Amino acid sequence: LEEFGKLDILVCNAGIWEGAPVEVISEELWDKVLEINLKGTWTVCRASVPLMKQQKFGRIVIVSSTAGQRGEANVSNYAASKGGQISFTKSLATELAAHGITVNSVAPGWVDTEMNTEVFADEDYRLGIEKNIPLGRMASADDVARPIVFLCTDWARHITGEVLNVNGGSVLCG
Repeated sequence: LEEFGKLDILVCNAGIWEGAPVEVISEELWDKVLEINLKGTWTVCRASVPLMKQQKFGRIVIVSSTAGQRGEANVSNYAASKGGQISFTKSLATELAAHGITVNSVAPGWVDTEMNTEVFADEDYRLGIEKNIPLGRMASADDVARPIVFLCTDWARHITGEVLNVNGGSVLCG
């Protein structure tokens, strides 16, 4: 704010992916994932919305996940946090539309990032995941960033409350 004097765009992208089967996940791990993924999104939106309302303009994009739409075994805490982000997106879009603020979500599937390095150390597991992606590969960070940029432009000025799936078609395959 000191440098630019206003806040036009907020991208909520902070998040973690840690889980365990429901019967063994600790309360601490459950809370940690929801605290960072869901409460973190709420906290930064809560701080940013007054500034956007004051200028009667803003673009908020929340990075959720396809796991928040369909669930995912052994990471129910992660799926719940991302499902919460999706519901929060829709609620906030309705709440803020009259103030010239759009709120949307980008829901990636598997993304080839450092967060998934350990998961994909097993090449067979990685190939099994990619086999279920109609486009044949996981998304790159750039594949996810470009739709976020689009939602922040004037081209998306009449889009709010939407979840844009960026997953190579994997959400179509269960």
